[in-house]
Amino acid sequence: MRKSYSFEGKGLHTGKVAGMVINPAPADTGILFRRTDVSRDLYIEAFAEYVSSTDRSTTLTKEGVSVVTVEHLLSALTGMGIDNAIIDLDNIEVPILDGSGKPYIDAIWKDGIVSQDAPRKYIELDREITVRSEKTGSLITVTPSDKPSFDVNIDFNSKVLGLQSAHWDMSVDYASEIGICRTFVFFHEIEYLFKNNLIKGGDVENAIVIVEYPVSREQLEHMSRLFNVPMLERCENGYLNNLQLRFSNECARHKLLDLMGDFRLVGGFLKASVKAVRPGHTINTNAAKEIRKVLNTDKL
Repeated sequence: MRKSYSFEGKGLHTGKVAGMVINPAPADTGILFRRTDVSRDLYIEAFAEYVSSTDRSTTLTKEGVSVVTVEHLLSALTGMGIDNAIIDLDNIEVPILDGSGKPYIDAIWKDGIVSQDAPRKYIELDREITVRSEKTGSLITVTPSDKPSFDVNIDFNSKVLGLQSAHWDMSVDYASEIGICRTFVFFHEIEYLFKNNLIKGGDVENAIVIVEYPVSREQLEHMSRLFNVPMLERCENGYLNNLQLRFSNECARHKLLDLMGDFRLVGGFLKASVKAVRPGHTINTNAAKEIRKVLNTDKL
């Protein structure tokens, strides 16, 4: 990066306003987080072993200091090919902004990326790794490859979403095809999430809302009051009218965005083919942890 970039906004889950600065860093620094409201001397490396929670987002914790919802930022940095950065945050959660990686891309991309005087050290595997969850039916397969790629298939048993897939490899423009895709939530989940102290910073500007089941006028009025916006409506395609979809499969593309962000926790750029069925933060980060274990074992 050519300079530092500043952002400010609410955290999706905590609702706490945070100021964040993404700073350039020397070669071989990797991605480091620093909670400036706690200590300017403690750096939290973007490593899978520091994952402490995957409840609707990915949280990193080191020495009792946490950074919440790191995945969108990590995905954007990865998609833009940024190897090294120090991220200063003055509160616990990374701002949700518009629910995608677009604000980071818009700010950084226009200035261009600076090449550093060191080759990129790709992370390579010598064996296939498979991680599955019997509970969710999720499956991730990581296969050694000469070129990195990610494939996602999602199935929420939803008539609105249907079966969706998304793909990224180096021929796909991350900035315009993946990075701009926003997070999503089902209408019937929103009240539950609020009651369980999640999505306190959610609003109708940073999430696609899927209305899977018929809803009454009273429910829509209640949701409008909850978000303090004009009257919301269910569109014919089953989505709330708060946002216009950027792609018909934007939800799958966002899951791909999440996957790429969580997989940055392997410690760098992974040179492998990653295929994910029903991915989520838990299985994503479990796969990243498994890769870290294999790499550390191979060093012995």
